[in-house]
Amino acid sequence: MTTPNAPVGSQPNPREQLTRRALIVWGAAVLFYIVAIFGRTSFGVAGVAAIERFGVDASRIAVFTAVQIGVYALAQIPTGLLIDKFGPRRVLVIGALVMGSGQVLLGLTGNYWVAIAARVLIGAGDASAFLSAMRILPFWFPLRLTPLFTQLTSSLGQLGQFLSAVPFLMLLNVQGWTVAFVSVGAVAVLVAIFGGIAIADPPEQSPAGPGSAEQASASDGPEPTFWAKLSYVLHHPACWQAFFIHHSAMLWQIVFTLLWGAPLMKLGMGLSDAQIGLVLTINTATNVIAGPIIGVISQRAGRNRDRVVVLAATAIATAWFFFLLPDTPPGLGALIAVNIVMAFLTGTSSYGFDGVRETLSRTIVATGTGLGNMGGFLAGMVTAQTVGLLLDYSSHGQTYTWGDFRFAWISVFVIWGLGMVGIAVSKILLKRRLADAAAAPGSVRVVDEDQPGK
Repeated sequence: MTTPNAPVGSQPNPREQLTRRALIVWGAAVLFYIVAIFGRTSFGVAGVAAIERFGVDASRIAVFTAVQIGVYALAQIPTGLLIDKFGPRRVLVIGALVMGSGQVLLGLTGNYWVAIAARVLIGAGDASAFLSAMRILPFWFPLRLTPLFTQLTSSLGQLGQFLSAVPFLMLLNVQGWTVAFVSVGAVAVLVAIFGGIAIADPPEQSPAGPGSAEQASASDGPEPTFWAKLSYVLHHPACWQAFFIHHSAMLWQIVFTLLWGAPLMKLGMGLSDAQIGLVLTINTATNVIAGPIIGVISQRAGRNRDRVVVLAATAIATAWFFFLLPDTPPGLGALIAVNIVMAFLTGTSSYGFDGVRETLSRTIVATGTGLGNMGGFLAGMVTAQTVGLLLDYSSHGQTYTWGDFRFAWISVFVIWGLGMVGIAVSKILLKRRLADAAAAPGSVRVVDEDQPGK
């Protein structure tokens, strides 16, 4: 731990040992990530209220979620490039303010298209949260600890889902739409102020450049252009492997918690608001508990992480298959069991980020992580909309039933399957690239020097 008034030169390098200052910086970033997920999932528990407020059907209400996560996903690479260039602090603060303004606008309007614009702001602001936290890790933490803190970041962020499921839902039911969403916006603004004070960009002891000899020599010349960084990331199979890993393991959680979980439970299964809150709370608690365990598995699995993800994603899909199989809705206990399986294993969706961090230069790790982080959310955007379309087709404009949700969930299985194919293809391409790099005369793998061999 660092001494509060110690001279800078005497402070330990956070890349070599865990420091108090590193934990403060990371903790502030995690706090904003919690608020970002709070804002992201709040609309999901308000799905039924939104149908009534805006007077729309399932396919149009799905546009809210599709727009938000679509903007979030498409903003990942531009936001990553901005973070790599300007550092996480400024981007994170601006993101919090943009997200907060979107929540306030959503709370105040009753117009469908103005609300859509508000969701655009929320998605754009949200895009800075996770990437900023991931950019902080390789600069402020020993690399051997980053898989663990990646999972801690992901799992602690799910506390935002608890805030949506319990206090926000209670506030929505008691005080109404406007008070509930304006309150979320106010919290985001307060966190932006706190983040501006507590978050710091890379410490002086941590070099901005990469650890490999190849990229170290490259850093002697001019900094790569925007398009050079973008091209490198788009052509690197490690980034695409992260994309499809995130796609396959995160899809179910996104579809359930961001939009269609609450309508499924309320309209398809007839559960009460208290029971819905219980399910989402158990989901959140499981996700938080699983974080350290999933992190340790990532450390041990190394380059075999993709195999763990395939097993985990298959287990989630299998749990949903058996849950949706009966013609009548299963009980609350079965739904809780599915949520425990899903929430526990969803953390493996971050395994691709560990591969990006171990393979790419730290100077472009946020951009590479951004491409990976697009996977689940682009898949979720498409799936949220297709579920809505299939619900409307199946119900013929009537109240949605259990049978309608069973039919609509077919799209989740299809899109999940595409992600699994993507994992297999990207693994082949990554192996080929690493093999070519190792065989090339005088070549050096693009990987940090202090990363243990995998």
